[in-house]
Amino acid sequence: MDRSGGGSDRRQPEESKPLLGEMSAPEGNKMGAAPCRRALLHCNGMRYKLLQEGDIQVCVIRHPRTFLSKILTSKFLRRWEPHHLTLADNSVASATPTGYMENSISYSAIEDVQLLSWENAPKYCLQLTIPGGTVLLQAANSYLRDQWFHSLQWKKKIYKYKKVLSNPSRWEVVLKEIRTLVDMALTSPLQDDSIHQAPLEIVSKLLSENNNLTTQDHESIIVAIAPLLENNHPPPDLCEFFCKHCRERPRSMVVIEVFTPVVQRILKHNMDFGKCPRLRLFTQEYILSLNELNAGMEVVKKFIHSMHGPTGQCPHPRVLPNLVAVCLAAIYSCYEEFINSRDNSPSLKEIRNGCQQQCDRKPNLPLRLLHTSPDLVSQEATLTESRLKPVIVTSNEIHVEVERNNTANQKMTAGVGNDSEPNLIDCLMVSPTCSTMSIELSAQADRILGCYVEILKMLSDYDDWRPALASLLQPIPFPKEALAHEKFTKELKYVIQRFAEDPRQEVHSCLLSVRAGKDGWFQLYSPGGVACDDDGELFASMVHILMGSCYKTKKFLLSLAENKLGPCMLLALRGNQTMVEILCLMLEYNIIDNNDTQLQIISTLESTDVGKRMYEQLCERQRELKELQRKGGPTRLTLPSKSTDADLARLLSSGSFGNLENLSLAFTNVTSACAEHLIKLPSLKQLNLWSTQFGDAGLRLLSEHLTMLQVLNLCETPVTDAGLLALSSMKSLCSLNMNSTKLSADTYEDLKVFVNYIL
Repeated sequence: MDRSGGGSDRRQPEESKPLLGEMSAPEGNKMGAAPCRRALLHCNGMRYKLLQEGDIQVCVIRHPRTFLSKILTSKFLRRWEPHHLTLADNSVASATPTGYMENSISYSAIEDVQLLSWENAPKYCLQLTIPGGTVLLQAANSYLRDQWFHSLQWKKKIYKYKKVLSNPSRWEVVLKEIRTLVDMALTSPLQDDSIHQAPLEIVSKLLSENNNLTTQDHESIIVAIAPLLENNHPPPDLCEFFCKHCRERPRSMVVIEVFTPVVQRILKHNMDFGKCPRLRLFTQEYILSLNELNAGMEVVKKFIHSMHGPTGQCPHPRVLPNLVAVCLAAIYSCYEEFINSRDNSPSLKEIRNGCQQQCDRKPNLPLRLLHTSPDLVSQEATLTESRLKPVIVTSNEIHVEVERNNTANQKMTAGVGNDSEPNLIDCLMVSPTCSTMSIELSAQADRILGCYVEILKMLSDYDDWRPALASLLQPIPFPKEALAHEKFTKELKYVIQRFAEDPRQEVHSCLLSVRAGKDGWFQLYSPGGVACDDDGELFASMVHILMGSCYKTKKFLLSLAENKLGPCMLLALRGNQTMVEILCLMLEYNIIDNNDTQLQIISTLESTDVGKRMYEQLCERQRELKELQRKGGPTRLTLPSKSTDADLARLLSSGSFGNLENLSLAFTNVTSACAEHLIKLPSLKQLNLWSTQFGDAGLRLLSEHLTMLQVLNLCETPVTDAGLLALSSMKSLCSLNMNSTKLSADTYEDLKVFVNYIL
């Protein structure tokens, strides 16, 4: 009998399809030909959803053996019962197991599923052939009947494949059956996620239970199931199989030809790697296998470019977050040995304070706190000596040495009684000249680290990805072991430089910490930080870009004066113009209260030509400011139309305006540059900037200095949402006109809600 079905149009029973036992099938026949032809014959272009349950009429006819049974089973005496049937994985069952459906019908007992075609057959019926009889199912219409027909066929076939492929004997036959299974899924008229997932899960289970496959078997199976992977994610066990192939055969063409579209689909979709960690692991191994090719990182770079696309804007918003998640997980895995070793080790606070007793910790410490004093039992001796002598933490390949001096002791004393985890920088580096931490990674971990840090560099080179990348990396996502690893921070420095060079505030503002008390990249790469490996060039670059966009300038300067005044003065002494400007601003805004510190800053400025010139300009401005702020002059002033910034500066320099309360610059040509002159008016309460070019930069400066301003008219100015944010610090402001500005619709609605709330 020709089991391929090529010689007959009559519908054949289910056993005609090739299964594992049909080893005599001709090699020339495509194993999936018959199922494909039958599915297409029944499909007629229609598509159906896979039924799991539904209402249908049921009638069971037993095979007649006597004359009386023939009469009782005639169509005139048939009885139909309504049932709610469920198509389970193993059988067809009724929600009300009575009558004809008192017992469920196993798929193994169903010999054939056919549409009724004999003369005078009931409408919209299909027939299930079972041992000793027939089960008739009658639907309400032809579409529902066909849906039941294809769903029953699918469930029956999948059940058989699960059973047959669970005990494979010959792998060449198994491969043919897998191809047939794939063809069946691809040609099925059913449209449902489970249609393609079910064969993948069957193959996944088959591979997980058979680990003795050859490399050729691996590749043959991967190629066979490749069509199903075009629109479906591989199951977890199949991901493990793919990972193994990437590790063992990274140069195989299967990696490029089959895995590439699969990984591309994973990265483009809204993927939760927390729920699907093996998909993330498969993506990691795939990228590492690309790096093993002859071209190495060039192939990885081409892959990243293909994910971004040829245009300036990536059309897939999920690609970047998914790539970053993969990179972070891979980098974390490089330091996992060291991270696990700190489970029972001293915390950062304990290392910093050096006051935890050995007996207070759990035994068998993989990472131990060793004091130089031999008397580790005596509490008092331990506490005293830990404050005076270095503390050494050792664990195989990781070494930390922190020398404590008087400054460190003061910090430690100030931290007593505070149970919160100490600042990361303070823990890893109390004294920048004495602290050392070296981590030696294995060769494999070193390759992984190099690959994925390089990918982060590539991501930072795309302008459209940089804002989102900076936001994702702002709460520092790396373990402290990575931040203390010199190679890692040196390689990552390129990414931080790209952030510092970007003029967009949404990018370079991410250099700062996400909230107070947490470290940011600005702190890590500043002099004295654990990642700083230069003379402060990156720090100066970060300060320059942040000062240009920071709307809370005085607050930022105060932070620098409290934490980074030494590095600022050192760089200014070496002629760095940005740091010279910073020191001048500190003097101009009266940031420094201590007279000795002010004199030291002045000496630093006068030690270089650029500093001396800027300090002289500052002194001149201060003299003009005192003259300008001298009591007297008008209380109201209106500039003529078409006046410029230079006209305003010339007018204000002509006399004293210490009493000026109301200034109108409406319909003039002034810009944000005039804010430098406006902030010198201490009594200003009303300011009219209607129809000027005064923008966000000027508002940031006004918000810092004009604390008494009550009325502000910004109608028809280029002010945006960012400028409005700067005004939030002006507590005395009572009236604000922002008609015809560039505020977004959402901000305008928020303003209305806020005003209504106040009223």
